[in-house]
This record gives sequence, C-alpha cells and structure tokens, in this order.
Amino acid sequence: MTIVCPVFNEETTVPLFYDRLSAAIALMSDRVRFELLFVNNRSTDGTLAEIHKIQARDPRVGVITLSRNFGYQASITAGMRTARGDAIVNIDVDCEDPPEMIPRFIERWLDGADVAYGIREKREEFFLMHLARKLFYRGTRMVADHEIVLDMAEFFLVDKRVRDFVLATKSTFPFVRGQVGYVGFRREGIPYKRQRRISGTTHYNLVSATRFGVGGILSSSTMPLRVLGYVGVVGFLLDCLGAIALLVGGDTLEVRTMVRVLFAFMALHAGWLVLAAGTLGIYLARVYKDTIELPLYVVDEKLSSLPLESRQ
Repeated sequence: MTIVCPVFNEETTVPLFYDRLSAAIALMSDRVRFELLFVNNRSTDGTLAEIHKIQARDPRVGVITLSRNFGYQASITAGMRTARGDAIVNIDVDCEDPPEMIPRFIERWLDGADVAYGIREKREEFFLMHLARKLFYRGTRMVADHEIVLDMAEFFLVDKRVRDFVLATKSTFPFVRGQVGYVGFRREGIPYKRQRRISGTTHYNLVSATRFGVGGILSSSTMPLRVLGYVGVVGFLLDCLGAIALLVGGDTLEVRTMVRVLFAFMALHAGWLVLAAGTLGIYLARVYKDTIELPLYVVDEKLSSLPLESRQ
C-alpha cells in the first residue's frame, strides 16, 4: 500500500500530518504494509528538510522532488506512477481530508472495491464558495463526455490496476478525478466532513479554482465544440429565412429598417464568431501541447530518495 502525499511549502504541516497519519495506519499495520511517498513540488521553504527528518526515523518514507513546480495534478500523477504498492491512496498533508479515513478506504478495498473515495458532504468555508463547488461538479457532469463522480476530489484509494488505466492518458493536462470516473470499476464512496487546515495557509485561491474548473471541463468534455456546431446550424437556417424575408418583402420595408435588421444580424454573427474562435483556440492549444509531448513533470534525481527503477 502506497500513500502519496503531494506537498508544496508545507514546512509546519508535514510533521503534524505525519503524526496523525502514522497513528491512523497503525491500526492496519498487521494486515497491510505501507509505503509513504511525499511528492515535493519544488518547495521553497524547509518542507524537504522536514521530510528528511522523518525519513531518518521511518524507513517506509520516500520522497521525489520535481525540478520545478509543475502543479498539483502533475504531482499527483508523479506520485501515483512512482507508487510501488498494490493500492495507492492520495491525500494532502493539510489534513483537511482526515488521515483517519484511510483505514476505512483500505477496508473497502480489502472487501473487493477497486476505488474507495471520500464524498465531501460538508466543509468549513464561505457558503457561496461551497455552492460554487457543488454547481461545478454537477455542471461538469452534465456536459462531460463520460461519467464524473459527484463531490469526489483527489482524496481516494485506487487499486494498482485502476491506477494503470487512469495514467494511460497521454494528455499534458491531467484531470485525475475525471479519469477515475472514466475508467469505471467498482467504486465505493464514504461521506465525511472536510476539516480546517492543521497549520499554515492554503495555496488554493479563487484564481486557482477557476483555472482548475476550466481545465477540468476542457479535459472531460467536448460539449463547447458541439454547441458551436449546433449554434452554427441554427444560425445558418435563420440566415436563410432572413434572406428570403428580405427578398420577398424588401419592397415594403423602409431602407432604415432594412439597415437595422442587417446590422443586428452582423453584430450577432460577429459576436458568435469571436466566441467560436476563442473556444476553438483553447482546444487547439491543448491539442498542440499534447502533440509536442513535453513531459508532464520532471524529477530532480539529486533530491529524490527512491531508486531510479521505481520512478520509471
């Protein structure tokens, strides 16, 4: 069993998290062997030093450090791909997702579940932000090309074979929770209340949430492209009807009225074309990024403690 812990500038949080995690998994130590894998997303504080202190007294702990900050989804992917266990748990070190839930995930896995995940029913945050998250999950599910698991984040356990299919994507913009929904298998959700951070301040803000939301929709849905096509067909039919109306009734219309009608049609078409060009540009940029095949992340070998063969 590998527990993947992505970290970025969590110097004060890592020791507190480790103590809670150790106490939680001790309940399962007679049934499961654990590997604790920290993925250091190029922290600029003393996070790596704190991890090294833990390593000195716990041989189960490993760390891989990325060559720069590649983002949260890339760090999760790096940890899951490096994990050597028969199952992989992903959890943040801020303890907003409680480590005490992990034994419950493991029990579900031992009973036959391929995926066990936390359902975030409640969380201590501004109610409008909470509402926005709920609307995002449901809106994404409505427009997605495949199943999106409601209220599921990256706090989950996946079997090794599920991990292999989840990471089979070649996309340079991974949406891990969406990929877990795409591959299927037997899933079991466990409701819980998300807690406050145990230390420090969050690195997640409104801008990050918006970028993540847009990225999630683009990674899981082609609905915006299809909408452009549907609007184009409807617009073409309306153009045909408008042209016929002008040709048939043009003699009875004042010149000023005809100019207004034509100007309205031109304005609507111009706005639609700008929107269409922007939408196509966003998707094309993603296709371009995937085509040039830049690595999703790069591991700094000098600052990583796991053997090279485990990081292939």
